[in-house]
Amino acid sequence: MLEKLAIDRRLLRELDFTIIITVLIIAVFGVLNIYSATRMTSGFSYLKSQLIWIIGGIILTYIILVVDYKIIENYSSIIYWFGVFLLVLNCIPGIKSTVNGAASWIKLGPVSFQPSEIAKIGIIVMLAKQLDDMDGNINNFRNFLKLTIYALIPMALIVKQPDLGMTMVCFFTVFGIYFVSGLNLKSIGIAVAAVAGIVTIAWKSSLIEKYQKMRVLALFNPEKYAKSYSLQLLQSQIGIGSGGILGKGFLKGTQISGGYVPFASTDFIFSVVGEEWGFLGAGVLILFYAIVLYRIITISRESKDIFGSVVCVGMVSTMLFSILQNIGMTIGLLPITGITLPFMSYGGSSLLSAFIGLALVLNIGMRRKKINF
Repeated sequence: MLEKLAIDRRLLRELDFTIIITVLIIAVFGVLNIYSATRMTSGFSYLKSQLIWIIGGIILTYIILVVDYKIIENYSSIIYWFGVFLLVLNCIPGIKSTVNGAASWIKLGPVSFQPSEIAKIGIIVMLAKQLDDMDGNINNFRNFLKLTIYALIPMALIVKQPDLGMTMVCFFTVFGIYFVSGLNLKSIGIAVAAVAGIVTIAWKSSLIEKYQKMRVLALFNPEKYAKSYSLQLLQSQIGIGSGGILGKGFLKGTQISGGYVPFASTDFIFSVVGEEWGFLGAGVLILFYAIVLYRIITISRESKDIFGSVVCVGMVSTMLFSILQNIGMTIGLLPITGITLPFMSYGGSSLLSAFIGLALVLNIGMRRKKINF
């Protein structure tokens, strides 16, 4: 039994330990900042929970590495439709749970999780599987239409919650896959125009909630909404700005310890980094993210098949947009959404989803060469 859970040494030599070590450093750094943001009100509670989720993520990563990703590819449809099923389940009163205006959580007893995180992985593996079956021919109209339908089904259910942040993540993930897969510029232009039209219609209808619209408007005139929709942003900017080059020091952030930045342990974890670790600490964190993204891109290029390459592209697109959006909203460059910072923000759903994505990438990299047994 234990032999089946062991990874062959020849495969282990192909494992990208640079990614593993870098991600673990980011995750531990995240735990420190989560503790700093929550210690005044919750002591060690959040720190312990996040450590448990990280350990769970590491175990889950190992389990995924044991299974050849070609086997996982065969279950792409099951993974995809399971994610869709959870999103449909999320529409049922009594099961869905509303947090910050979005009914994007499923609550089962004391445990809550976001089905959209599973659906996001499902979209990536399904598009990768379909493109592999299509030999990468994305510019065939029937193929493009089929891929787009697969992408739109879960995205439509996520919009219904409404979860604008996750919708944006999924859109840019799909866009990244389309672009790297060689979708011609004419089709990209048509798709962008269609999205612009949909966004315009949604803005003028009830599909986008009032508070979501106000977050966008507040971005361009934060002082006008200083006591309401811009409060979080302005407090975040004060904290990050006051950190200077070297920061105020670990556990010494007055904005954070004073509770002036709402959701500092989740959506606004970068505010903690900026205030306590300064420009230098933030820069090192971004450098670590850049290393991880670069290594994933390298694995994508070296992948032995289209499925592996596209999965890596999907994970890069997801991570890159999440990083840019999360950091951008904390410094006032982008509107505030509920997008977490990968491996840094508190929360089991987003953390486990990130580890699953990481495990798939490592699995693909580990088996990018043909090994004779």
